[in-house]
Amino acid sequence: MKQHTFINLMKPVQDKMYRLALRLLVSKEAAEDATQEVMLKLWSRKEKLSSYNNVEAFAMTVTKNHCLDQLKLKQNNNLRIVHSNYECGESSLQHKVEVQDDLNWVQKIISNLPEQQKILIQLREVEQYEYEEIAEMTEMNETAIRVALSRARKKIREEMLKRHRYGIKSN
Repeated sequence: MKQHTFINLMKPVQDKMYRLALRLLVSKEAAEDATQEVMLKLWSRKEKLSSYNNVEAFAMTVTKNHCLDQLKLKQNNNLRIVHSNYECGESSLQHKVEVQDDLNWVQKIISNLPEQQKILIQLREVEQYEYEEIAEMTEMNETAIRVALSRARKKIREEMLKRHRYGIKSN
């Protein structure tokens, strides 16, 4: 495989790889390093890439595994979630502040989820992968993915409701 063929094949996937790495490692620098490392790994396997049914799923799996290895090595102790994909039109400053505050709370809640649920939330809710693709990437069955996502969403919903009801007495 020639360099330009590899670049054309991997360019559309590279942003997704970075976003997954950012979700797991949180530090922009660590995510950039991880993406670069994975690209090097994929380049070293360039001749074998054509044998994979879904190169994108393979690249995402390699990225996930690399990031989890980095976390296990505890090289990234300064981790915090910084992922905001939200843009809204013209709205009041108060509304923008409230939305940003809610996003920060959701990110904080997600950061406290188990690793598996964090990965699944990133792949399904942020990257918009189908369950079948996620199953291929994570080597989980679709039912387990749906259950884990349901639990993660429920936890996020419960924590946000707690936050919004704080100080309000119910009769």
